[in-house]
Amino acid sequence: MPTLILVRHGRSTANTSGVLAGWTPGVALDERGAAQAAALPGRLAPLALSEVVVSPLQRCQETVRPLLDARPGLRVHTDERIGECHYGDWSGRKLAELKDEPLMEVVQAHPSAAAFPGGESMRAMQTRAAEAVREWNARVERDHGADAVYLMCSHGDIIKSLVADALGLHLDLFQRISVEPCSVTVIRYTRLRPYLVRLGDTGDFASLAPRETPPEDDAPVGGGAGAP
Repeated sequence: MPTLILVRHGRSTANTSGVLAGWTPGVALDERGAAQAAALPGRLAPLALSEVVVSPLQRCQETVRPLLDARPGLRVHTDERIGECHYGDWSGRKLAELKDEPLMEVVQAHPSAAAFPGGESMRAMQTRAAEAVREWNARVERDHGADAVYLMCSHGDIIKSLVADALGLHLDLFQRISVEPCSVTVIRYTRLRPYLVRLGDTGDFASLAPRETPPEDDAPVGGGAGAP
């Protein structure tokens, strides 16, 4: 079965302003995010990609644009099932103010029970994304063979949930996984089991250096902004 390259979108204006973007329109890459996207073709140059599947949201579309410009013959497909979690009434709100919401504790400690007001549950988010991957695995294998490599550009919580699915982890453990903006996560699927080959690889270790302000103990909903 195929190998899946999961790319989280580059850093966005919502990441740097501390806003939970969700499906809010008009959320673009910031200057650093655009630079991350521009570097992506070089990082992926050794790989013969068969297809690109991308979330419909602007920040993901902008992330893959340099890659598509560098490979004009590469087919691209937009799939809403790998779009961001529908955060409903939380969309567009500051993460700092959401910390005091009782639901945030559930999101952190028991995400399989979390459903966003006016939005969707985290279980539904994982289910739709995992179903999309399985369908694309079958399609890519049919069209390009079992050794094919394809790319999906999606969002932090989506990618974390797919990693949990591949590892057989309960969704309640997915907040232990971290994927930074424009990081590359690789899952190789086989008939009997998936293998996690890379996780959140940016090639940049700056985010591991001590910071003046220590990072939060809670997992960043939506994925966080990455290295300062």
